[in-house]
Amino acid sequence: MGRGRPSTFSIVAADPATGEVGAAVQSKYFAVGAVVPWAKAGVGAVATQAAGIAGYGPRVLALLEEGLAPAQALERALADDPGRETRQLGVVNAAGEAAAFTGADCNDWAGHEAAAGFTVQGNILAGEEVVREMARAFRETGGELAERLVAALEAGQAAGGDRRGQQSAAVIAERSGAGAGKRLGLDRVCDLRVEDHERPIEELRRLLSIHERWDVLRRAFDHHAVQQYAEGAAVLSAGLERFPDDPVLLYDLACYESMAGRGEDALGHLRQAVELDGSLRDLARGDSDFASLKDDAELRALLA
Repeated sequence: MGRGRPSTFSIVAADPATGEVGAAVQSKYFAVGAVVPWAKAGVGAVATQAAGIAGYGPRVLALLEEGLAPAQALERALADDPGRETRQLGVVNAAGEAAAFTGADCNDWAGHEAAAGFTVQGNILAGEEVVREMARAFRETGGELAERLVAALEAGQAAGGDRRGQQSAAVIAERSGAGAGKRLGLDRVCDLRVEDHERPIEELRRLLSIHERWDVLRRAFDHHAVQQYAEGAAVLSAGLERFPDDPVLLYDLACYESMAGRGEDALGHLRQAVELDGSLRDLARGDSDFASLKDDAELRALLA
C-alpha cells in the first residue's frame, strides 16, 4: 500500500512581509526532498505527493509565474491527467494565496487544510489530527519561515504522522532579492534534506540549527566586505542571543570588535571562544583581524 509513493505530510507557505516562500515534508520514502517540495522566490511553493508527479512542481510554479491563482494553476495542471484522483498537491503563491487538492483515490487518511499564507496536506496519515496540528503549529510559531515549517512537521509527527513510519524529510525556503550582491548569488536561503534516518524530523531540526548559525556568519560577512565592522558585530551579537555558547560566533564577534576598535570587548569574547574550543587559540595567533591588539599583553597571555 503506497510503498513506492511519496505519500506523506507536507506544508507549503509564504510570508509576504519578508518575501519568503517555502515548503517542508516528511515521508516513509527515500529522499523525499528530491520529489515533493518546490519553491521559487517571488513566485510561490508547491508540494506534489501521493501518486505524485515531480514534474508538477515546476509546472505549477510556471503557471503561477504566468499570473494564475493557485486554484487555477492546480486545475490547469491536473486537467488532462487521467490519474488525477490519485494525486495530492498543495500550492501557495508569493502573495499568500493558497489552494490544495486531494484526489478521491488517495490512501486514507488523506486530506488537507488551506488557509491564508499556507496549506498543509497528507495521506496515509494516522488521522485528520496530523494536518490540524501542523496548521496550529505553523500559526503559533514565530521566527523565520524555515523555523515555522519545521515546527509544523514536528507537530504533525507528534500527532501520529505517516502511518507507515518515518524515513526522510526536507525543508526549502527562498526569498526575493536574497542573492543580490551576495557571494553565492542565490535566492534560496534554506535547503536541507535528510534522505534516510530513523527520526528524520529530529535530524532536520539539528541541521536547521547548524544552518541558522552559519546564516548569522554569512550575514555578518556581508558587512565585512564593506568594512562595516560595527554592523557585523551587531549581527553576531544578535545571533549569540539565540546560540550563546557557540564558539565560532564568539570568535567572529571578537574579530569584528577588534576591527571596530573595541579591544576590551574583543578580548572578552575571544577568551570565551577559546575556553569553549581550544583549537581557536591557534587560529587567533595568525589572524590579522586582531592586528590592532598585537601589542596587548592580555592578548599575548591569552594566546600563549
